[in-house]
Amino acid sequence: MTQLFTPLRVHGHDAIALYRDFYGGQWQDPRDRDAFEVTSPATGQVIARVAACTAREVEQAIEFARRHVEPEGFLPTQRLEVMERARHLLREHQEEIAETIVLESGKPIHQARREVHATSERLLLTREETGTLRGEYLPGEWVPDTEGKFALVTRKPLGVVATLSPFNYPLFIGAAKIIPALLAGNAVVAKPSSDAPLSLLLFARILQAAGVPDGMLNVLTGRGSEIGKCIMTSPHVAAISFTGSTTVGETIAANAGMKKLHLELGGKAAAVVLDDADLPLAAEEICKGTFKLSGQRCDAISRVLVHPGIKDPFISEVMKAAQPYRLGDPLDENTALGPLINAEALAKVKRLVESAVQGGARLLQGGTHEDLFYQPTILDHVQRDMDIARQEIFGPVMPIITFEDDADALALANDTEYGLDGCLFTTHLDRALDMATGMQDGTISINAAPSHGVGHFPFGGTKRSGLGREGLRYSVDELTQLHTIVVARHCTTIAE
Repeated sequence: MTQLFTPLRVHGHDAIALYRDFYGGQWQDPRDRDAFEVTSPATGQVIARVAACTAREVEQAIEFARRHVEPEGFLPTQRLEVMERARHLLREHQEEIAETIVLESGKPIHQARREVHATSERLLLTREETGTLRGEYLPGEWVPDTEGKFALVTRKPLGVVATLSPFNYPLFIGAAKIIPALLAGNAVVAKPSSDAPLSLLLFARILQAAGVPDGMLNVLTGRGSEIGKCIMTSPHVAAISFTGSTTVGETIAANAGMKKLHLELGGKAAAVVLDDADLPLAAEEICKGTFKLSGQRCDAISRVLVHPGIKDPFISEVMKAAQPYRLGDPLDENTALGPLINAEALAKVKRLVESAVQGGARLLQGGTHEDLFYQPTILDHVQRDMDIARQEIFGPVMPIITFEDDADALALANDTEYGLDGCLFTTHLDRALDMATGMQDGTISINAAPSHGVGHFPFGGTKRSGLGREGLRYSVDELTQLHTIVVARHCTTIAE
């Protein structure tokens, strides 16, 4: 590793790097027996060991964070300067970080580079969020009972914010939680995914080098069952921002008490293809939305709802559009898809596909795997009550289901416990708006697959897909609290 990242790790006797955790402004040495292995999903090889933190370390990190909420002298202008320095450091080390993302997550290198670039853009755009933090002046004369008064409404940090991020965007999602939390003056205790923790540790080193005050940012690795329980029950954690499974999110909600929660959970995005759709466009976008990152995205298209009158030509277009999505070495520039993250993920995808085929679904493509590499899979004749039509897949699988008419398509799209993303394809704006208005998802994309980029548009779900919204300005809103000061006019006459 380059000199910037030298404090992150030490070498064990077997030359496998042992990564330190970061809390209290120090890179803390884990004992070897308190570490666990990080394995490349592409090769099965151990690429690193990281600390398996216990409740004791978590409590220490929370205590450090408590003392560094809005640290003295770290003014808003300085926070912006830190983010700008961090952006330059990230760009300087972008290839090294991208390769780390590939090794720990199996993401193809060109997608890993885009993730690093998106994180750089997120740092650049922090100035867009300053308006949210400036507050507002409210004259009282517009309402009779507040005549003679005015109010200053500002936003204040919540205190200690805990962030828990997943493996699929191991750098960006963690960074997109940490950046607005720090900008607002919160202190952060961050836990990356145990499957892919390395890139967020690198990001912590970048923020440290950029000038984040000691104790304001703390990054701990370890098993979610132990770290998560401590975070959920700590009276000193004011907010939890979590991206991950619905099951874990509901556990957090049930145990967190009065903490402020932002939960971005599972999804079952439907792509509705109406009978007037541009079929080549629909096929291209739906393949992208289904297969990108091997379907391991909460906003992945997980059901394709097609009018029966166009199903055959649509399938013909889909089969052509799916051809570029080939598996391969994720470090190869030409690879489109990498592996699933672990054996548990593979087992789930296999079970859902095999159950559907046994129930009468027709396998048009895929359905096989080698190690953790699962072939892009297309299923026709999927019935509405099949598990694959109702459960989150998190794999590169496209179930095709037919509907009768627009009303039936809308009812089918909404017949799910999830409500994160959806999309529809039609060439008529009035049909598009009618359908989009009726779909019960946090975001509906028209003639495009779901995609959220750096967060210019708000992102979040309804139903069991979560609470709150992320994005530029929206994350700051979630990670601050309103503070209102009401001033009576006669206060201006107070003597010096």
